[in-house]
Amino acid sequence: MRKIHGMLWLVLFSFSLSGCTGLPRGVEPVQNFELNRYLGTWYEVARLDHSFERGLTRVMAEYTMRDDGLIKVLNWGYRAESRRWKLVVGKAEFVRSADEGYLKVSFVWPFYGAYVIMELDESYQYALVCGANRNYLWILARKPSLDEAVLERLLARAQELGFATDQLIYPQIDPP
Repeated sequence: MRKIHGMLWLVLFSFSLSGCTGLPRGVEPVQNFELNRYLGTWYEVARLDHSFERGLTRVMAEYTMRDDGLIKVLNWGYRAESRRWKLVVGKAEFVRSADEGYLKVSFVWPFYGAYVIMELDESYQYALVCGANRNYLWILARKPSLDEAVLERLLARAQELGFATDQLIYPQIDPP
């Protein structure tokens, strides 16, 4: 009986982990994705609030290649109340194929979260990204701010897809 209970727990645990890398209904990742063009530094223009970035400003991410072929993810932000930078290092890999903007990211093994690039401009200067559900949304850009017309278009797209754009946080961005 113990063996069956243990196996059941393992199956349920595995299922719960895989659920964190799914796609929200109606959301499609970008196709013809080119990782080498996406690598580098991205500034967080807006995000939905969540525990692991709560209270952070000047949030940025840097994506680089690791020796093992995975993607190194370096996220950092400034916590004004403690006057300290928070830095986390993770890894990412493609979920289905390398030409699709659908990755899974891990900051604590064995847990992964979806990283779905829903929109990306031709020159890879801004991106609309979500997680496995509509509780996670980011607007990222290569510069600390976006042209107002571009931002409005991305907000409209996110709202059309069912994201709570009225709850977005716009962190203060000061280049380091």
